Amino acid sequence: MTNKTMTDQRLQGVAANAGRVMEPCTLVLFGASGDLTQRMVMPAIFRLARRGVLSPEFHLIGYARTRMTDDEFRARMRKAVMREPREGDEQAWTDFAARLSYLPAQYDGDDLQGYAELAHRFEQLDRGTGAGARRLFYLATPPELFSPIMKHLSDAKLAGQAHHPATGGWARFVIEKPFGHDLASARALNADIARSFNENDIYRIDHFLGKEIVQNLFALRFANVIFEPLWNRNYIDHVQITAAETLGMEGRGGYYETAGAIRDMVQNHLLQLCALVAIEPPAEWNSRAVRDEKVKVLRAIRRIHPGKVKHDAVRGQYAAGSINGKRVPGYRKEEKVATDSQTETYTALKLHIDNVRWAGVPFYLRSGKRLAKHETEIVVEFKPAPHTPWMPGGTVGKGVRPNLLVVKVSPEEGIFIRVEAKQPGQGMQLQSINLDYCLSDERGATESPSAYEHLLLDSMRGDPTFFARADEVESAWEIVEPVIKKWGSEKSPDFPNYTAGSAGPASADELLARDGRRWYDSTDQAD
Repeated sequence: MTNKTMTDQRLQGVAANAGRVMEPCTLVLFGASGDLTQRMVMPAIFRLARRGVLSPEFHLIGYARTRMTDDEFRARMRKAVMREPREGDEQAWTDFAARLSYLPAQYDGDDLQGYAELAHRFEQLDRGTGAGARRLFYLATPPELFSPIMKHLSDAKLAGQAHHPATGGWARFVIEKPFGHDLASARALNADIARSFNENDIYRIDHFLGKEIVQNLFALRFANVIFEPLWNRNYIDHVQITAAETLGMEGRGGYYETAGAIRDMVQNHLLQLCALVAIEPPAEWNSRAVRDEKVKVLRAIRRIHPGKVKHDAVRGQYAAGSINGKRVPGYRKEEKVATDSQTETYTALKLHIDNVRWAGVPFYLRSGKRLAKHETEIVVEFKPAPHTPWMPGGTVGKGVRPNLLVVKVSPEEGIFIRVEAKQPGQGMQLQSINLDYCLSDERGATESPSAYEHLLLDSMRGDPTFFARADEVESAWEIVEPVIKKWGSEKSPDFPNYTAGSAGPASADELLARDGRRWYDSTDQAD
């Protein structure tokens, strides 16, 4: 089979999945006037509509405190989704805008008239459909509003009574992160939700899990015999997972002061990637089997003892520096940040997974703001070849580098494998070469669904495979809780401890150097 044939078949598969029209539903978007709605959620919904995936009977009701008319809401959303208009977008927008409406109302408090009005709108939309109501509630609001919104929806019977499986009706909730501020608050939130709704109807969204390349981890591991037999402690030396950003606070200093890098990135995104790398093969492909295996991984991760936090965890905070030749302020000079802030903008952890497959294989996780480059990637470093006969004594000689499998998550999505090969010419001199795959090189890749499109479609289809379950969230909090508590109980004496535009604090390099290892860098690719 030629590469062109395989590419054509892949694109046909994408087109077939994208072209399947979803059943009619009404999406209520709480937080409709917010930044997340305009940057991520609404553009994804519009792209689905433009591709003809949404039913002609799909409706979206924006719900927020901001006073706006329907037309003003549509104008604001048009600006959000038409930043780079393409041919046909104007007509697509006209058709899509007709299905948008807006409800200015309070989420909580004494004035709950908004929920009564929402019930009235549902009644109008559901009239004459001949089927059970299908409702998707998307909570793109601050986390303190999750419980009140869901309680009021339950009290007003706007969700529970819509769930009529016999007639095809359903009610589902998509909830944005952060899901809890710590273990106790996550457990309390899960308990609040469980009082009124079924866990199967809760979709805790993590957009990393919607990325094409992240979902490809399953295919990479379980559909390729060249990887699965090697995916264990016998052949893998260690795993690195990095989420590095060049951005600073971008006006989010107030939020970040209460979160920090470990809550903002490690507890959710990086631990989700860690679980997917380390997961055991599920017995079958369904949401319960996949998520059961993810939870097993998270529960097997050794909790860092408070006395080991200094040894296995690193925190950092950026000082002023330069990013791409432009001077940027230090974290403590950012808007809404305390001048003596102890919030970490960089975190690195060394984790151990205590099971048969991964015993003795460290997993290094790191995430930081204002670093030298923007990249998210997973690096699997294999153990060196046990015998190289052309080297003195059969040992691994100078210049022989270990094999790497690198999964690039962002900004580009792709996979490359670094292997050793003979240099052209006389003698047995080795060189590293890369076997590359880049998603953007695929013909038609620009039409592949974005992470939010993937996840929105999954929530409409009722497939929670790539959403976090309650026990996943709590297990992840259990992993980071000892570190958070230890750091919260004592000040860091050396903040700020890395310059904006650098690779992070020196202590992060020391974390690996103690084990005779170093962080992977893109310059480690073969030339």
